[in-house]
Amino acid sequence: MKKLTLLTISLSLIIFFAGTTKKAGYEIGDEVKNFTLKSVDGNMVSTSDYGSAKGFIVIFDCNTCPYSKMYQDRIMGLDEKYATKGYPVLAINSNDPERSPGDTYEEMVSYAKSNKYKHAYLYDADQSVAKNFGATSTPHVYILQKEGEKMVVSYIGAIDNNTKSAKKADKKYVESAVDALLEGKKPTETKTKAIGCTIKWKAA
Repeated sequence: MKKLTLLTISLSLIIFFAGTTKKAGYEIGDEVKNFTLKSVDGNMVSTSDYGSAKGFIVIFDCNTCPYSKMYQDRIMGLDEKYATKGYPVLAINSNDPERSPGDTYEEMVSYAKSNKYKHAYLYDADQSVAKNFGATSTPHVYILQKEGEKMVVSYIGAIDNNTKSAKKADKKYVESAVDALLEGKKPTETKTKAIGCTIKWKAA
């Protein structure tokens, strides 16, 4: 009887904590807090600066990850295609430069200049923005949609379904999601698995 009582209590505690534990990071439909980060042009950039934006294509990115390099042209292409339609790209580098020396702010400035970035490239020095979003990879995409005064997550995941070739990608997740939002619809696919390098976190 005593064993049965202890088992019942243990199960109750497991269920309680499982029900009260919130997964780290934003989920679809969550409101995103405004954030301000330093851009490679030296200015501080905030989502609230974009008064005419309908939303954002937030991409956790970096200089060094091979996957980020493979997606570089596609990321630039997304900004070229959608910035004028109200969905600019905000690329964010959250890598710890101690663990990834090629991802220092100075290297970001040089990298953006040599690759002729037109989209915002921002430095998440304390990694707080990546943690708030729940980002894990580079590249990792979050599409944000303005709903009144709120900024809401509409899509999380990969850019498309082929890391090596844009031409061979037959599912362009980000483009499909933004196109749907521009038509006043909800994306049909809201979450996919982000494929890339892990974000290099600071030592605890």
